[in-house]
Amino acid sequence: MAEPTREFEHGYTCKEVVDLAAEYLEGAMTTSQMTRFEMHLNFCDGCFTFVDQIRATAALSGRLSEEQIPAGTKTKLLAAFRDWSSE
Repeated sequence: MAEPTREFEHGYTCKEVVDLAAEYLEGAMTTSQMTRFEMHLNFCDGCFTFVDQIRATAALSGRLSEEQIPAGTKTKLLAAFRDWSSE
């Protein structure tokens, strides 16, 4: 990704794009926010790739049922999310 503190004219920083990616992909942004977000993606290849990877991951993970996830993997994922949410 580009420099984390770099701002593009009328756009978000790379850190803001990372923080707002879920809102963008869920369609939870205002038109103004979406415009700023997409403006950044137009100028930052790293963030464009990041958002594209998140979109692809979400699409692929939506195809899995809970039963298809091995127990060990499920335990590791739950621990990772538990640790992440406590930070």
